[in-house]
Amino acid sequence: MKASGYYREMRKFLLLALVAGMTLGGCDRGDKPNLVGKKAPDFRVQDEDRTVALSDFRGKVVMLNFWASWCPPCIEETPSMIALQNQMGGRITILAVSTDADRAAYLKFLREEKTNFLTVRDPAQTSNKLYGTVMYPETYIIDREGIVRRKFIGAVDWTKPDIIQYLSSL
Repeated sequence: MKASGYYREMRKFLLLALVAGMTLGGCDRGDKPNLVGKKAPDFRVQDEDRTVALSDFRGKVVMLNFWASWCPPCIEETPSMIALQNQMGGRITILAVSTDADRAAYLKFLREEKTNFLTVRDPAQTSNKLYGTVMYPETYIIDREGIVRRKFIGAVDWTKPDIIQYLSSL
């Protein structure tokens, strides 16, 4: 009897370890993701209002932000992105790609938040998948030559002096 209880507990432990390993092993949300230092994958997104390609911004510093209207950290960081656009609008391009499936929710969010930066909706989620982004928000800083210089995970206060200084240095 004792042996069968031991094996049952061992099976539970191994199953739990397997699930944890699969969950954590596939993540690219670390400090030095594969894309940093490499050419940013180009994409073209067409929604009901516009067509945008990352390559359209070659020669400019781009802050590429993947987000969704239902995402609390995305909502949290939006005011600071608006403030950043007001402060640095001519020196950087904010490109915010929403993965919302619901167009009405997306438009309501833009209207209520009074966004002042470029947004496009990619309900098929083709652009964010190129970057390995499945959790939001994630933001990539891309330099004038199209190289990914930094990746930010989660909500960021984009008005912090060290962030402004970093973006200004590019």
